[in-house]
Amino acid sequence: MELKARLLESSRAMQDELVAFRRYLHQNPELSLDLPITTKFVKEQLIAMGYEPQDCGKSGIVAIAGGQRPGKVFLIRGDMDALPVEEAADVPFKSVNGNMHACGHDLHTAMLLGAAKLLKAMEPDIQGQVKLMFQPAEETLAGAKNMIEAGVLKAPDVDAAMMIHVMTGFPLPAGKVIVSQAGLTAAASDWFEIHVQGKGGHGAMPNNAVDPINAATHIFQAIQTIHSRELAPGQAVALTIGKFVSGTTSNVIPDTAHMYGTLRTYEPETRTFVRERLEAIAKATAEAVRATAEVKIVDGCPALNNDAALVESTRTILKELLPENDLLDMSVLTGGGKMSGSEDFAYVSEKVPTVMLGLSAGNADEGYRFPQHHPKAIFDESVLSTGAAVYAYAAARWLDEHSKA
Repeated sequence: MELKARLLESSRAMQDELVAFRRYLHQNPELSLDLPITTKFVKEQLIAMGYEPQDCGKSGIVAIAGGQRPGKVFLIRGDMDALPVEEAADVPFKSVNGNMHACGHDLHTAMLLGAAKLLKAMEPDIQGQVKLMFQPAEETLAGAKNMIEAGVLKAPDVDAAMMIHVMTGFPLPAGKVIVSQAGLTAAASDWFEIHVQGKGGHGAMPNNAVDPINAATHIFQAIQTIHSRELAPGQAVALTIGKFVSGTTSNVIPDTAHMYGTLRTYEPETRTFVRERLEAIAKATAEAVRATAEVKIVDGCPALNNDAALVESTRTILKELLPENDLLDMSVLTGGGKMSGSEDFAYVSEKVPTVMLGLSAGNADEGYRFPQHHPKAIFDESVLSTGAAVYAYAAARWLDEHSKA
């Protein structure tokens, strides 16, 4: 039986097992770099399959399939962390701890475990090695960097890498695989804080105070002009204030106001320019109304840059595995092929050729109305076997194609 048929048959046969994996993880969601329950579970499953999983950084896990035949090294990644969201979805396997797998990372982990089982079964035929990267802290954009610093791309050295992200609430039927465009695909991410210092006083005597809320609202309006008036129309930027805090009661002018936001950009030059202007405008605007402002910017992650040759190779390989109408380009979702969300797999893309895939996991017509990060988000579990097969087949076929390169 040829590889494609063998993998598809085996993957479908383990669907119930993958659902069980996913539901256990969904009920026990953990955050950032602290994943004791998750990592224990993943290691136990890998050991039962015959692997010798290794710790990598804080809560990262690495396992190797293959190595019996010479060749290159292909990495496949599944992220494992959840979000600090109280689940409101009506599912029988609801989270038990106040966190939630609202972004689908429980599916990613289950699919990568499925791929591990598929690859272990075909291990003597793997032309090289497949490195399985179980990653923490994607939501906080810290996990990939932490694992790279701990050596995930070394010993053996990785030649190319792939990730899959499920998507729910998008206008696509479940089971469609989306191949990202070559080049910049996911935005760079930065967090920023703007702390405004005024002078508190009585609400009836504003002339004796310096109102930090007034200064902060002027800053809020002024920084919106960076995109509309200081960048060329083709320079995509998202600058959002998500938290604004000041005051404790209605008749007191407070001392301070605080804003917290996120910045998404693609080109490094645009990222640097907007960060500089954000600080300059905040400080000058505050000064204009007699307040002061301090700006803190925290690096998130760079933009994800997909390798052109790997994108084309992956698309060609997956055409062998999937029906023609199940393989799509990301432009069907984004128009221009880029997405404004961020993905810390970008750190891997700085080191080795990478490709990012999407996997649709339900749309509104199928009953999956809510998007990722929503407390009522749900995902179509039928895609688990597809994801596992895509992971395993893409890795094995890429290694086979590059065994003599």
